[in-house]
Amino acid sequence: MKTVHIAADHAAFELREALVEHLKDSGYEVVDHGAYVYDALDAYPPMCIACGEAVVQDGENALGIVLGGSGNGEQMAANLVDGVRAALVWNESTARLSREHNKANVISIGARQHTIDEATRLVDIFLETPFSDDERHIERIDMMAEYEATRCEG
Repeated sequence: MKTVHIAADHAAFELREALVEHLKDSGYEVVDHGAYVYDALDAYPPMCIACGEAVVQDGENALGIVLGGSGNGEQMAANLVDGVRAALVWNESTARLSREHNKANVISIGARQHTIDEATRLVDIFLETPFSDDERHIERIDMMAEYEATRCEG
């Protein structure tokens, strides 16, 4: 069973709660990184970074979801974690391609951009789509991983 890590700020508090319930009902092990109470002044970086760190620590058996108003800042925060490949998804195609071509291990969704049903569909597509194992995509992912490890162009 895949573990799904999830985090959200105040703007996505209700969406996070709905997704946690949906994911558990779908048989996933869910690790919730908050926010645990609604606070209109909370900050997304700590919870998104914690989600990303947990995904990397759990390796291939885990994926992550970070949520906010637009999803932009949450994606940026998660991508600060070495080993995270977080993709901002806004439609079914980007949800599918993030896994199929980019082997994303975290997605970011803007709660103010989607209904709960739309966001749930994007999450389901992301979780159900396997990586293509196409050599050209592997090479590109390897290029990014090499830069991440050395911080210089290869």
